[in-house]
Amino acid sequence: MKSADRENARIYIIGAGFAGRAIAREIASRAVFGSVVAFLDDDAAKIGGKIEGVPVLGPIRDVVNLLRRTPADEAIIAIPSATREFLRELYFLLKHAGFVRIRIVPGIAQIIEGDAHLIQAREIDPQDLLGRNAVAIGLRESLSYLRGKRVLITGAGGSIGSELSRQLLSAGVQRLFLFGHGENSIYQIDRELRLLQEGGVGERTAIVPVIGELKDREYMRFILGRLKADAIFHAAAYKHVPMTEENPIAAIENNVFGTRNLVDAALAAGTRRFVLISTDKAVEPVSVYGVSKYLAERLVTAAKDRAAPGREFMVVRFGNVLGSRGSILPLFRRQIERGGPVTVTHSEASRYFMTIPEACSLVLKTGGVGRSGRTYILDMGEPVRIRELAEQLIRFYGYEPGRDIAIEYIGLRPGERLEERLFSSEETLVPTEYPRINRLERQTEKDFPLESLLGEIAPICSPTEGGEKVYRSRRALRSTLKKYVPTLIVPDHEPEY
Repeated sequence: MKSADRENARIYIIGAGFAGRAIAREIASRAVFGSVVAFLDDDAAKIGGKIEGVPVLGPIRDVVNLLRRTPADEAIIAIPSATREFLRELYFLLKHAGFVRIRIVPGIAQIIEGDAHLIQAREIDPQDLLGRNAVAIGLRESLSYLRGKRVLITGAGGSIGSELSRQLLSAGVQRLFLFGHGENSIYQIDRELRLLQEGGVGERTAIVPVIGELKDREYMRFILGRLKADAIFHAAAYKHVPMTEENPIAAIENNVFGTRNLVDAALAAGTRRFVLISTDKAVEPVSVYGVSKYLAERLVTAAKDRAAPGREFMVVRFGNVLGSRGSILPLFRRQIERGGPVTVTHSEASRYFMTIPEACSLVLKTGGVGRSGRTYILDMGEPVRIRELAEQLIRFYGYEPGRDIAIEYIGLRPGERLEERLFSSEETLVPTEYPRINRLERQTEKDFPLESLLGEIAPICSPTEGGEKVYRSRRALRSTLKKYVPTLIVPDHEPEY
């Protein structure tokens, strides 16, 4: 919609609760966004009345069906607690009614109680309609442990890191350090957060972009000594399984030695809380990526023995997140937009999924209640077949799977499994008092020779005197990892470099 058209846009706000009222007030104060024609709501006590001078119509389904005769310009869905099922139904009703633009305000897992702003409204996305219903978390309370603190996010320009940063705008932190090695991605999240602040989101938090490399050990000690972060959320990692299979040494350098550098620097700098974002692929890992995260978990939990009392180093493990960069959802979307086919590895392949906002709100909650040396696992619900996810997405775009858009099965790629597990046969889950947060316990805690392994693979990743023969050797890396992590799959024809 062009800016000139937006000034005259007729806007219907779906939901007359706190979020809808806040959005209506903001639109009224800034006429450039158009005018609110009506609220739509199902609350009988509100229907027929006026809020902020705007009539309230309802029930929602009936009114939307009537609007087919006089299509409006824009609908803003302002029901943070809406279920996925209701959003799916509402989205298709609004599409059929001819709305030119459909936006949605953040879900309950993304906004502080009583706080919603127009700048947070965005075009509705397939991930808003897929997956399960998010758990309602009181962010104001769960983030209170970070008030007045200095917080560092690694990988702040990535999907998880950027959402952690958005939610932390409302935590009242003193400084928010956005750490990453990609200049462009850090610039983008830095700019987005500042625009959100200008739009009234969050509190007066100083945002500090930091460009740097986890792999640079001396730099990490220097920068953490300067920043003096009270809490670190370590989301940075090379994550794309087929890509890390092709570049295994880079994955180990970044995910393992980078994590070790960060942990050591955090211990030296006096960091009070350290949370590693991990993955279900670390469970009995078959890929180099999985092994790298398994070793990163070990590095963080082992820091408990080196940390002073009251300093918490913990792991939060979960499965796939919907819509992250490099994940299947953006790939499927591009394939559908090209007319197909949509490529699925296997008809029975399944994964655990959760939305990025819910995962991040649970990570932040765990960071405040978790204890040092422990691994926590988010409740991912039941696994979802990739084929079914593809079919749902095709229907979201108004097509019929198999008839309008073909689904093509291409086979599992290197490093991929048919299905994932959240914990190993030697681990058990113990529920916590917090919804969808479980604690992992190992049935028999075996000593893992972590330092011996790191000592053997260090010459492969970094040049050392006498280590010239193994430097950058993929075969040497995989054979060494296999010796310590037997579940790793080694290709039959692994190239030397």
